[in-house]
Amino acid sequence: MGILNLTPDSFSDGGKFNSEKSALEHAGKLLKEGAEIIDIGPQSTRPNAEFLSSKEEIQRIGKMISQIKKEFPEALISLDTFYAETVQFGFNEGIDLINDISGGQYDDKMFDAVAETKLPYILMHVNPSYETMHDKVKFEDITLEVNRYFSKKTNELLEKGVKDIILDPGFGFGKTVEDQMKMIGETHYLGFGKFPLLIGISRKSFIYKPLGKSPLDVNEETQNLHRRVLEQGAKILRVHDVAETAVTIREFCKKNKKC
Repeated sequence: MGILNLTPDSFSDGGKFNSEKSALEHAGKLLKEGAEIIDIGPQSTRPNAEFLSSKEEIQRIGKMISQIKKEFPEALISLDTFYAETVQFGFNEGIDLINDISGGQYDDKMFDAVAETKLPYILMHVNPSYETMHDKVKFEDITLEVNRYFSKKTNELLEKGVKDIILDPGFGFGKTVEDQMKMIGETHYLGFGKFPLLIGISRKSFIYKPLGKSPLDVNEETQNLHRRVLEQGAKILRVHDVAETAVTIREFCKKNKKC
């Protein structure tokens, strides 16, 4: 999954791809480098980011989804939003997946919208409100906490008829460095093996800050962590650096004689 931020304020690539021309070019580059899914984000969720309404998100997206679909019909498009209204708009424009960082907690109509569209849904572990999204919580057992959350939320979704669920443990959202490294080591315990697991660690601060590096200078360390989660059953990697990650995946598949 290659990241396409349509935002002026994302932490590592803000403003680079928020015009139609630059976004289309970047989507083409991501696909050429090996991405199978393009994750379109109209709103930054970094700490202290500008908060947008659904209407503002829709205005920012414009015709980008349908343009990418027209230009690259083979691409699967994921829409990164926590608004039901934005999901409905994206569905009408042709998205293939919903990527909701909020787990349905920031818009009480989200799960109904997911059920109505019948699209695959990425369920992420996160703190219960937008305001507390990045508040660091020291959990007694992070793996147990994430699995409790997944159990509750997947049951809610299944009751509404949503069956195509992908789990995201929420790296970079309100967790300590220690807890995030623990999740890396215990990836094989996350999600009960029932649903595919998505891992999004690309350019996250728990990797680069302890090393005293910038988000753009930890590709080698990130790929090492990608190998660890792939070995434990991760199915989707959400990344900025697609070409490098594609090499990691090819090497993993060759070594394990699968994929």
